[in-house]
Amino acid sequence: MTSRVDRQIKKAYLVAAVALVEDRVSLEQMDAAGLNVERPIFTVGQAAEIAGIHPQTLRQYDRLDLIVPQRTPGGARRYSLRDIDRLNQAQRLAQDESINLAGIARILELSEENRQLRRQIERLKRGADSIFAAAVDGEVVEIRRSRRVKSWRKPLFKPLQLTATVEAFDDDGDDESDDGAGGDRAAGGRAGRR
Repeated sequence: MTSRVDRQIKKAYLVAAVALVEDRVSLEQMDAAGLNVERPIFTVGQAAEIAGIHPQTLRQYDRLDLIVPQRTPGGARRYSLRDIDRLNQAQRLAQDESINLAGIARILELSEENRQLRRQIERLKRGADSIFAAAVDGEVVEIRRSRRVKSWRKPLFKPLQLTATVEAFDDDGDDESDDGAGGDRAAGGRAGRR
């Protein structure tokens, strides 16, 4: 049963990758639909076939750090939908626009930065579901807010009720005033009063 599910998942990712290369769907739409666009699923041969390029070109792109796939524990390259999208963009830029590899690398870098900024804007537009804080290394990280009600929060202090009058404090009969000239109580009381 598990291998059948795995085959169905791989087939769904293959269909998504082909749709991506044919420009029928965007990477953002796949992400919004719930596909893990970072999941390393395609081998070098599969990625080359999907993107319509030679497998040696993929290896060259990896050596040049243009498109760096994830690696299995054995060291084999595995490409994700994001990698397929980058391959597709690189091919278009090289063939249609005649841009060199250094230019392609910079364009892909800026494109990825732009995508991440758009995602942050979308998260911020959705509301106050999260807050941002500084990590130990100084990087800004997002923290999801809890939806649970904090029933343990109760007011720490009761509101102060001022119902007493000045006469209530002056019931012992002494005529001290609060004008700052009351003198030193410890030294005998009413010095300085006129």
